[in-house]
Amino acid sequence: MFVHPMDVLKVRMQINKSNLGAISTLVKIGSQEGVSGLYSGLSAAVTRQLTYTTLRLGLYDVIRDQISDGGKKQVSFPMKLATGLTAGATAATICCPVDVSLVRMQADGNRPVADRRNYKHILDAMFRMSREEGITTLWRGVGPTVARGAVVSTTQLAVYDQAKSMLLSLGVLKEGIALHLSSSLISGFVYCFTSLPMDICKTRMQDQKPDANGKLPYRNILQALYKIPRNEGVLALWKGFGPYFARGGGHTIGMFVFAEQYKKIVQNYYN
Repeated sequence: MFVHPMDVLKVRMQINKSNLGAISTLVKIGSQEGVSGLYSGLSAAVTRQLTYTTLRLGLYDVIRDQISDGGKKQVSFPMKLATGLTAGATAATICCPVDVSLVRMQADGNRPVADRRNYKHILDAMFRMSREEGITTLWRGVGPTVARGAVVSTTQLAVYDQAKSMLLSLGVLKEGIALHLSSSLISGFVYCFTSLPMDICKTRMQDQKPDANGKLPYRNILQALYKIPRNEGVLALWKGFGPYFARGGGHTIGMFVFAEQYKKIVQNYYN
């Protein structure tokens, strides 16, 4: 609820090929759609958190615990990166239909009224995409979605794990909320900077429509990574970094702090 408007703002900036800034984009949404425009696609966003986020976090913990023999062995940083990559790529592939629905619902208000899709909620979006464009549309942009998911989980999960270990071993912080906040802030910045180019490719590919000749502007992630900076400049790959970090950093802090407290409660209950 708190970070969703930042995600909508980020998506609108990514699909807008002009240099409209965050404030101007925010004013445009507010004046044309009202406050409700900032909560476009909320049902899809909630579904995404319940599926993609929980799946990749769960997979990361399960794989890491298997490697460490239940925490008895030290897991190296490269192995943490590999674990995050596996967890993120798997979750992103399975949950791609939710992601496509989310992007389309968030971006819809940016289109001319006659060209809008007007999905009512996530189930309506998934049903209409399957019926009107074919079921494979639910996995449109799966390449950059998986690449982003792998990068996000590789950096977000592994960097958080590593930052927490380093801060503890150096004696900078002790186990507790301050450690979790500091580690998650480091993790959030690294993941946002490294994953944003993949995210903008994902957004463009999932929201695109065929041109007059029936061709899509972006065929795959490599073409998108080449075409976007060629036409709009290299910095276009980091368009919307402000709201992306506000959303991603805030989400990362909330997610890890909640997860740590939840694990603590569960461990105390069973022990």
